[in-house]
Amino acid sequence: MDSYLIQVNGHGDHAPMLDVHLKNTGNTISPGKVKGRKPRWAVRASEMSKKTFNPVRAIVDSMKVEPNPKKAMISLSLGDPTVFGNLPTNDEVTRAMKEALDSGQYNGYAPSVGYQSCREAVAAYYTCPEAPLKAQDVILTSGCSQAIELALAVLANPGQNILVPRPGFSLYKTLALSMGIEVKLYNLLPEKAWEIDLEHLESLVDEKTACLIVNNPSNPCGSVFSKSHLQEILAVASRQCVPILADEIYGDMVFADCKYEPIATLSTNVPILSCGGLAKRWLVPGWRMGWILIHDRRDIFGNEIRDGLVRLSQRILGPCTIVQGALERILHRTPPEFYHNTLSILKSNADLCYAALSAIPGLQPVRPAGAMYLMVEIEMEHFPEFENDVEFTERLISEQSVFCLPATCFEYPNFFRVVITVPEEMILEACSRIQEFCEMHYQGAEGAQDLECDK
Repeated sequence: MDSYLIQVNGHGDHAPMLDVHLKNTGNTISPGKVKGRKPRWAVRASEMSKKTFNPVRAIVDSMKVEPNPKKAMISLSLGDPTVFGNLPTNDEVTRAMKEALDSGQYNGYAPSVGYQSCREAVAAYYTCPEAPLKAQDVILTSGCSQAIELALAVLANPGQNILVPRPGFSLYKTLALSMGIEVKLYNLLPEKAWEIDLEHLESLVDEKTACLIVNNPSNPCGSVFSKSHLQEILAVASRQCVPILADEIYGDMVFADCKYEPIATLSTNVPILSCGGLAKRWLVPGWRMGWILIHDRRDIFGNEIRDGLVRLSQRILGPCTIVQGALERILHRTPPEFYHNTLSILKSNADLCYAALSAIPGLQPVRPAGAMYLMVEIEMEHFPEFENDVEFTERLISEQSVFCLPATCFEYPNFFRVVITVPEEMILEACSRIQEFCEMHYQGAEGAQDLECDK
């Protein structure tokens, strides 16, 4: 039997020291050695990090191209409405933040799901008879991105699959693959203003399908689904018993001739996790305030999904407390004319951009109805010197210093996306340069055929 001696040594004014002597009547135990293991450095990146892949960053970072030094760069690529300073948030919003900061009441930790008063404010802002909400139906998050992450994490296990729009926001795939969740892409139809191909969508559902992501209004398409189309989507989800993750961050950011319908207001039985936030409607994406609205009137989610969201939210302590302190005032005191003015600017830019690009041979823009984007088809047969949309947009940068995102970033090749939040004069200048570029490289049917034969 092994025997061990623990000796406590104390000398004078010094605190006692714990002096441990290991004596083994059999084998000697050497410090720093563990039987069967030779210490060595072997630090490796986790499997989760290896599975994390952002297609936008992968494509954009690989575009090693310099803009034309004779022309100032015009970037129509980033979905951040604050970049050029022409779309500031409202004074009431910044005043609310200053007051929350000056109060000194919001410097500590908040509950992981957000302050109760803030959840009540969000519930009061979005509740309606068709889709009632209470504070317990609201989870506050660090931006809409974290709302989507938590919603995916609570609904899907590794090995299951989710249904994602194509073209669609790249974050869905980035998050899902990092969690070991398979992504199945359902098609949107440009000839039908980017409505969902419902037959294709339903064909993808199987026993491992965990949820359907519906992004409305859409990034990157700028489309807004009609009430009847949303009802058709809900009918598919109801037949297949698949819950919906609704990315509605652009909710209410729709043009005057169109109406936005939150999908939960049309659902009688399909449970929905609706993700939103301050970023786009209030033009403050850097403030990182988002939320999940739990719509479950048939109690299909039950306590399990709600409890799961609470536990997942406890991994970090949610959104910025100062923004939470300002939230009620932001939601309820921002004047209506602020929203109207923002939408007026976006609608004007969308109309200008659509008209200008429609007049360019070889391009087919799809008219947007909301959000901050416009998608443009490149008739590649008329630009045979370019292999794809990535090459097309690379050359547009190098020759005209105009940066549009190739739609390969959104799983939809041979299109590009234009951001319409830039100042009007910049939109007009960019469209003029795009026209010059296309006229330089456009080949008619005969010219394109001759070029193909020369290859």
